[in-house]
Amino acid sequence: MSRLLLIAFDESDLNSCGGFAAKLGLPYDALLLSGSSSVGGEQIFQAGLTAIPTADTVAGLLAVFVHTYSHVAFVSSMRSKDLAARIAGILDAAMITDAIGIESPTTFLRPMVAGAVIATVDAEPPVFITFRPSNFAPAELMAGTVVPMGIEPAPGSKIVKASAKTAGRPDLSQAKIIVSGGKPLKDAATFETVLGGLADALGGAVGATRAAVDTGIAPNELQVGQTGKIVAPNLYIAAGISGSTQHMAGIKDSKVIVAINKDGDAPIFEVADIGIVADLFDVLPQLRAKLPGARS
Repeated sequence: MSRLLLIAFDESDLNSCGGFAAKLGLPYDALLLSGSSSVGGEQIFQAGLTAIPTADTVAGLLAVFVHTYSHVAFVSSMRSKDLAARIAGILDAAMITDAIGIESPTTFLRPMVAGAVIATVDAEPPVFITFRPSNFAPAELMAGTVVPMGIEPAPGSKIVKASAKTAGRPDLSQAKIIVSGGKPLKDAATFETVLGGLADALGGAVGATRAAVDTGIAPNELQVGQTGKIVAPNLYIAAGISGSTQHMAGIKDSKVIVAINKDGDAPIFEVADIGIVADLFDVLPQLRAKLPGARS
């Protein structure tokens, strides 16, 4: 019998799985690696990990646990793709990344060539899937029976450093408002002051281009784009972003895109709903001043 297992790194991950589970239409359980939840499937297996270990240290253990499921799904992220690929390899199972649609339990849609092509992929179970939550209509997860379980990571690679997202801001993948910036922000302090201040005033998240991350202006977890996080906010403010193909692939599902750039020929203006040809250091402070709580 076909059955889905949702694997989530934390509660935020799990809460993003409802739309995919509803669309697939199979009975489902959930495996929550850290945190706790009373919703997630008929059975919610809780590993109770205080820190997420590296994929190579838990893939073997999880392969034993998941082998009875026909479908195993994760919210798309770099770490989920790492873990899913390792388990799929151990089980010699099919894998589909960044699913954005479901035509049947064996047929999925996924983007290729930075979203310029949508591929229809057939895969017979067992199949491992990473999916983009923003492409599935939100749905509530069912309440179920909580089942504690133990996972003891095997020896392997170790995490030597972790940088946490700024406390109090929503996760990029779930944020309704995102303020993003690129290399023109110059340094980390300017990035946080200019973008962070506006994002906090709007109750939104902060994002960054790959160039901003590569030059150390912004931390890796803020990267938006094909090689970062795929987002679909109600409002995406792109400040000093030219609009590279890989960045546009990550924001194309945004409902409203506001572009601010001194270069009137920047590619991002071709897709922006609102374009402002001006210096971001002039525009963003003015926007911030118009919001409640702004200092005079």
